[in-house]
Amino acid sequence: MNKSVTYNILNIVTIFIVTMFFSCNDSFKQVQKIGISENEPIGIEYNSNIKYTDSGRVSANLISAKMFDYSNRDFPFYQFTDGVTLYIYDKGNKNKKSTIVADNAFVYENTDLIDMQDNVVITTYDNQVLKTDQLFYDQKKEWLSTNKPVSFKTEQDIINGNGFDSNSKFTNAEVLEVTGIITLED
Repeated sequence: MNKSVTYNILNIVTIFIVTMFFSCNDSFKQVQKIGISENEPIGIEYNSNIKYTDSGRVSANLISAKMFDYSNRDFPFYQFTDGVTLYIYDKGNKNKKSTIVADNAFVYENTDLIDMQDNVVITTYDNQVLKTDQLFYDQKKEWLSTNKPVSFKTEQDIINGNGFDSNSKFTNAEVLEVTGIITLED
């Protein structure tokens, strides 16, 4: 065989291998997604007990019977079905905790936002009760909010409205667009 033909074949094989190498630089992510539909979770967990901490202190605790892991999405999240309970602890006093119960919840990984849905009931440490269909809890700001209709029961009143904002301690609670009867002091 001629030496130039051997070099030409060797050059062609080298060019082909280099082309293949550079064209497959993102193939590992593609291989990971094989067999996983974009609409399907990558995992299911049963009897979840997730604790959120801030400087070594437990600030919230989420408990659910079933969790779907959608962390394979561009905007990763976890979906909790079959009921969910969220305990929010007061920084100053661990015995002061508010309990939020809902039928479903979504925890968005990138924003630290918890979206609780369907039959949401909050019971505070001092027995105030808020009922609504959807409630957002911002873990970074420790803030609760909704723009859905609410019913807020205090010691004296039942306040109805079309929205709610509060810090996690309920010292700054506000029912928006009030439609209920409120007792005022002189």
